[in-house]
Amino acid sequence: MVNEKMYALGSKRSAIREIFEYAKKRAAEIGRENVFDFSIGNPSVPAPACVDEAIEHILQETPSVELHGYTSAQGDKNCRDRIAENLRSRFGADISGDDLYLTCGAAASLTVSMHALVTPGTGAEILAFAPYFAEYKVFAESAGARFTPLPTEDGTFLPDFSVLEKAMNPAVAAVVVNSPNNPSGVVYKEETIERLAAFLRAREKEYGHPVYLITDEPYRELVYDEKTKVPFVPNYYDDTLVCYSYSKSLSLPGERIGYIAVSPRAADAKAVYAAVCGAGRALGFVCAPSLFQRVAAECDGKTSDLSVYKRNRDRLYNGLTSLGYTCVYPDGAFYLFVKSPEPDANAFCERARKYELLFVSGDDFGCPGYVRIAYCVSAEQIGRALPLFKALAAEYSLPPKP
Repeated sequence: MVNEKMYALGSKRSAIREIFEYAKKRAAEIGRENVFDFSIGNPSVPAPACVDEAIEHILQETPSVELHGYTSAQGDKNCRDRIAENLRSRFGADISGDDLYLTCGAAASLTVSMHALVTPGTGAEILAFAPYFAEYKVFAESAGARFTPLPTEDGTFLPDFSVLEKAMNPAVAAVVVNSPNNPSGVVYKEETIERLAAFLRAREKEYGHPVYLITDEPYRELVYDEKTKVPFVPNYYDDTLVCYSYSKSLSLPGERIGYIAVSPRAADAKAVYAAVCGAGRALGFVCAPSLFQRVAAECDGKTSDLSVYKRNRDRLYNGLTSLGYTCVYPDGAFYLFVKSPEPDANAFCERARKYELLFVSGDDFGCPGYVRIAYCVSAEQIGRALPLFKALAAEYSLPPKP
């Protein structure tokens, strides 16, 4: 006898992973150069030089037994202190190393955070704004919460506060915010965060208990215009847990390293942090990879060459809109959210496969009628794909723009 819920999750991959695996199969059949895989957020830009330099001197200067041994369950104290010091320097944040829990990437951060905040059997609810990363539902439900997606403002994909007002209730344990957003690339500006913080503070006062804000921030540094600023949410709302990953900023998705930062100004910060440690223990997420704890501490705040993604964004956005596609302009992350030329985005994705164009339906992000195209690929792939997008547009008689 097996857990039927776990069997269902394990017997069918997420839509993103299904397409990613299909792309590998097609590459073996017809050649990698003939498959245009825009399905997964796998950085194409190499890690910055500081990563290799850090690895080299860490290997040279740290005794092997220490380097490859266990750290504290929540992460090496020196590494946590260095990351916290950098957060204070960059954001003026009131964060110490004792507020950080190092994790195996943002997925672990989110899972641990939700388990820390939700008591199963209490009817707890977690809200998230659509479009959202599809695994939020899996993480929330595994923690024993009901996951409720909230539609956002059409065209902007910013929070619709009238929708939030209706959905909010005393059972809500947490609201999840992802900015820059996967899949839309939308960045929540300061006024949005301030309004959200004020709304939640009022509800906390009304309900007599905390309503936590979980911020999913693997794309925090991936913005392409100087005027675009990503607010550090704990500076605006006390009851915040930050879930961060170095997968995108440092191009280290396979190394699985990130952290949870519990705002020390939270009403019950010490209890929340203890619950985070307990959830990490219960889930087996203790002692993140030792070597990359040290690498993260040395390279925190650095990034890969973001100019590559900016050029890709501009070329793909300008190219697709000139062909008649309707796209959301992305200020951050490395995804283009494109309106499907037909109501059924899955049917559009299926038709695109005739041209070996692979991307993900917005249905899987809680936003039917759109598709996500990941532009963290080579410039050469984008250049060779645009004529195929043109042929696809012709099937729908999309009017090209001059």
